[in-house]
Amino acid sequence: MKKVLTIAGSDSSGGAGIQADIKTLTVQGIYAMSAITALTAQNTTGVYGIEEVAPEFLAKQLDCIFQDIVPDAVKIGMLPGTELIRAAAERLKHYHAAHIVLDPVMVSTSGSRLMQQEAVSALKEELFPIAELITPNIPEAEVLAELEIHGRNDMEQAAEKLHQRWGCGVLLKGGHLSDSADDLLYTKNGGLWLKQEKINSQNTHGTGCTLSSAIAGKLALGLSLEEAVRQAKEYLTGALRAGLNLGRGSGPLNHMYLYENQSYAGMPENTTAAAISAEETVQRKRY
Repeated sequence: MKKVLTIAGSDSSGGAGIQADIKTLTVQGIYAMSAITALTAQNTTGVYGIEEVAPEFLAKQLDCIFQDIVPDAVKIGMLPGTELIRAAAERLKHYHAAHIVLDPVMVSTSGSRLMQQEAVSALKEELFPIAELITPNIPEAEVLAELEIHGRNDMEQAAEKLHQRWGCGVLLKGGHLSDSADDLLYTKNGGLWLKQEKINSQNTHGTGCTLSSAIAGKLALGLSLEEAVRQAKEYLTGALRAGLNLGRGSGPLNHMYLYENQSYAGMPENTTAAAISAEETVQRKRY
């Protein structure tokens, strides 16, 4: 079984952060591990409190993981402060972590700031150089590339600037565009537009977390970067299209949508999961 580590914050409502990452990785058949950077008190209407872990404790979590169950890929999400960024970067470099996918989480879907302003420079200097891919949305890319983005030409300019400066692949997400959800993947081979239908939904809590962890999972499974991104986008689109409607604000995705129609007709009602045969388990529809 492939293993993926997610380094991110905990979302008490379960739609984003560590919880979304673990759900996404699990439906890929991947063993998910986590190093928690912060506890958040949040739900679909907003973030109402953040408690950061100590940088030393984050480093200890990473030591415990890498010294025992070595991950095949790493997803990085919420790192709210400079010292946490430095602690994560130092340990990841020490262990020569592979396939690092970095989602530069700055603001939540509800509009709450999740990263201190002064931490942006540390993020670029410490983690961008060791990342295989970064996945900013348009507002995040404007901050990182220090330019305004109004359309596809601006997206191309921003992605090229980030790639040329830091050497990492860039998936600049186009979900904030008014007419499409096309993303731009920029690597050493240049830019590649990945077209995707735009799903009109107010329930988009955790989309960035879900996409980045899905990409990390596919990289762990041995896919190329381009194919990993394509398949991760397909999964995200399906989770959005499923139309889960929970909460009073921006609701979560349906991470389990691929299993919605799975049933075990004819089985006794008291049949437990443990009683399902190994053959049936293998035959389940898996992402």
